[in-house]
Amino acid sequence: MLIDSFGRVIDYIRISVTKNCNFRCKYCMPNTPDEIAEDLIPLDKMLEFLKIAMDYGVKKIRITGGEPLLRKDLSSFVKGIYDYKNDIEVALTTNGYFLKKYAKELKDSGLKRINVSLDSLKKEKIELISKKDALDFVLEGLQEAKAVNLKIKLNMVPLKGINDDEIVPMLEFANKENFLLRYIEYMENDFASNRIKGLKSFEILENIKKKYNISMIQKEAFGPAKLYKLDNTDNVFGIIAPHNDEFCASCNRIRITAEGIICPCLYFQDAIDVSQAIRNDDKKAMKEALLSAIKNKPEKNKWGEGETSTRAFYHTGG
Repeated sequence: MLIDSFGRVIDYIRISVTKNCNFRCKYCMPNTPDEIAEDLIPLDKMLEFLKIAMDYGVKKIRITGGEPLLRKDLSSFVKGIYDYKNDIEVALTTNGYFLKKYAKELKDSGLKRINVSLDSLKKEKIELISKKDALDFVLEGLQEAKAVNLKIKLNMVPLKGINDDEIVPMLEFANKENFLLRYIEYMENDFASNRIKGLKSFEILENIKKKYNISMIQKEAFGPAKLYKLDNTDNVFGIIAPHNDEFCASCNRIRITAEGIICPCLYFQDAIDVSQAIRNDDKKAMKEALLSAIKNKPEKNKWGEGETSTRAFYHTGG
């Protein structure tokens, strides 16, 4: 079992398999080059590191990016995780653009659930936020994922004056399709547009309360969201609020990048380079790096203090 210095059990790893993405979202990487140079670790070698983490009690692995579906060998990677330990919760976060093509292949390989970033139901707003005419592709991908019985969550980042008028419509769309919608507070970072401002959790809730009565029910299992229920219905939604101390108090995860850098915290730059150990299949060094990352995991981020992160989230998978 992996336990950090603050008594938190770390049983969740997020692995970014590429820094590259075909979107340029305002809150993530709007001004980066079309293609980012990267020294990718082969996924079969990365699997050996994850096997060590699973042996230490990791129960969930989420594959992220950039856009992870840009990696053509992703399905075999998922299958490798599943074949090693088939009770692991293997999940994927994607912008959904390529989902129609890969949903069945991923499901057959052992993928259990997906999170799809969807910030609007209007084509022009998706293009404004992501610099990509993508809505039709994403919606088709969602329907394909639903057809092959992947469990689906939607992630929405509400931005003032851009998509904050769609907070309720997005919730109603998710409820209709039987998707769990999670609103994510915008996480201030140096790589985002300096012209955007996000909504805090209380503002999101106030918006929903204009139409619905709601009650908080629990914290999300294996995730950072607080869950809420629309009264007199079975409809549930979540809010991820990194500006609150509770977000960090229950943190159960670390991250590893596509180039083999272990990031104990999304906010801070502090990291451990395990790339050579992975490339050389040095299991002793991999174990030592994993344990060191857990030991050095900080207590909390500084978003609640009004600070901005210098980390590029497309490196770490957000």
